[in-house]
Amino acid sequence: MERVVIDGHPPTVEDLLRPALRNYGHFTAMQVRDGATRGLDLHLRRLDTATAELFGQGLDGDLVRHRVRHALAGGARDASVRVYVFPRDEARGGGVSILVSVAPPHEPPAAPQSLLPVAYQRPAAHLKHVGGFGQSWAGRAAERAGFDEALLVAQDGTVAEGAITNIGFWDGEAVVWPEAPMLTGITMMLLDRGLAALGVPVRRRPLRLADLGSFRGAFLTNSWGIMPVGRIGEVTFPGMADPMARVREAYESNPWEPI
Repeated sequence: MERVVIDGHPPTVEDLLRPALRNYGHFTAMQVRDGATRGLDLHLRRLDTATAELFGQGLDGDLVRHRVRHALAGGARDASVRVYVFPRDEARGGGVSILVSVAPPHEPPAAPQSLLPVAYQRPAAHLKHVGGFGQSWAGRAAERAGFDEALLVAQDGTVAEGAITNIGFWDGEAVVWPEAPMLTGITMMLLDRGLAALGVPVRRRPLRLADLGSFRGAFLTNSWGIMPVGRIGEVTFPGMADPMARVREAYESNPWEPI
């Protein structure tokens, strides 16, 4: 069962009216194990900078940690946690509210994922914002066509990101991320940290669908972790086993940090 807490208390109907009707805000998503998460500093920075951009004020990291610990109270040491930030009505004091949702933990699928290219790019793609109708539409289109995830591409075929993931490629010696309007995900940033420590090169460059067949492998990242990609449309990636071991090693080298 999912638990929701707003500003440290169970939500009332009035608490939920503004986020439900206005659908304007941002969030971060994390996996928590034994009360800790990877990349806590990155999550807090994301929340602070996005709150400043959208609402003209920062967001105190200690307050966020307190809200998450409060929501986890009662024994939920392992969980999928989301922290949402949205505007509070002026009649209720103005500023911003923090909504924390706690759900059962989620592990990434082990099976290679299949992606359907879909022509769509997220607005304000650098933000992890709410109101992702286009992402949901693309993801459902992929599922209806028998794929696991959508790959969002521009009209000219420029690759950006998945509907709820980042995508990386292996060219035989380096990890290559698309250079396009996209969200720089927390797991993506953690992977960059780990790859640098292992001495594995990381590159960013524009990629089009026509380029994907030149890569030896591909993988997805999101708050669940890292997932191998088996195919994108008609392009298959049969040889990702060894590079995936290095990618996982790089990701798992990031420590779990108590919230």
